[in-house]
Amino acid sequence: MKSLQRILAIIRKEVQQLRRDRLTFGMIIGIPVLQLLVFGYAINMDVRDLDAAVVDMAGTSASRQLVMDLSQSQIISIKTQARDASELELLMRRGEISVGIYIPSDFDRRLTQPDRAAVQLLIDGSDTVVQGAAAQLAQVAQQSGTSPYNDSAPILEVRTYYNPERRSPVNTVPGLIGVILTMTMILFTAVAIVRERERGNLELLINTPIKIPELMLAKISPYVLIGLVQVSLVLLLGHYLFEVPMRGSLLDVYIVTLAFIIANLALGLVISTMVSTQFQAMQLTFFILLPSILLSGFIFPFAGMPRPAQMIAEALPLTHFIRLIRGVVLRGANLQELSGELAVLGGFIAVLMFLAIVRFSKRLD
Repeated sequence: MKSLQRILAIIRKEVQQLRRDRLTFGMIIGIPVLQLLVFGYAINMDVRDLDAAVVDMAGTSASRQLVMDLSQSQIISIKTQARDASELELLMRRGEISVGIYIPSDFDRRLTQPDRAAVQLLIDGSDTVVQGAAAQLAQVAQQSGTSPYNDSAPILEVRTYYNPERRSPVNTVPGLIGVILTMTMILFTAVAIVRERERGNLELLINTPIKIPELMLAKISPYVLIGLVQVSLVLLLGHYLFEVPMRGSLLDVYIVTLAFIIANLALGLVISTMVSTQFQAMQLTFFILLPSILLSGFIFPFAGMPRPAQMIAEALPLTHFIRLIRGVVLRGANLQELSGELAVLGGFIAVLMFLAIVRFSKRLD
């Protein structure tokens, strides 16, 4: 009987502790709710609304009908009309489109020749999910009624860029760099600051002449080097074990990675100002990591997500890094072509560092 009373006393103590720990209580409710909402509403394995561009050199009623049928399939969303095939390739290398449709000037004549494809379909193979759209679009074209040989001759000739063999590691390894850095950089920084606070070392540092921005810069600098070491390790293993190509400049890879590392470290600093214990820091890190992986386009098609989920994803640094790293490593894009995404990461760094400094100063007061 006394043993049961002691057990109940400890249980009451733990319950009271959980009630006082608002962050943990929020995680108990927030994590299952977040997963339910993400998997129920945001995650959609169907390929939908892929950004596409069209070159219609024929300009006939049959070519316009084919474009209309492909667009109405909801697999693609036609964003622009390009001048020629080279412009389609440029838009794809920049990451502005995932699908290009090239209709030659002799389109109507090709429709009467069952041994020739009438249209070229350009597919961005840097995303495995996009590659799956080719078969669906080919089926739509066959059923569009524009060809008298629907049952025997394909209308579309598919050209897959950047990963024609459709090897999963080619798509996975560059994105995995972002996932690893998101988890380690945020966690390392948040836990390191909180640990210093728990041990009382932070107060000792503050009493020195060092300024708060200098303190934060000094704190994150070692982790910048750690992040670059991790990136180098993944790139080497990816190249020698999985034959992942390096089509862009290695310098560009390190520049975009450095920006992403600093953004994550700044986010870790912000988290450290919001929590009191190392356990809370780990909780909040994984709370951010979950939507980052699921909504960034690393696993599931970004274009198929509802608009609210896409807006949340745009507020996550990993979403922009996935576009940058795949653009440089797989598509051979340069920083000028990806300047928009790089500017977004720069904006993340500025805002997060400002928040970290302001919140850190406020906590000291």
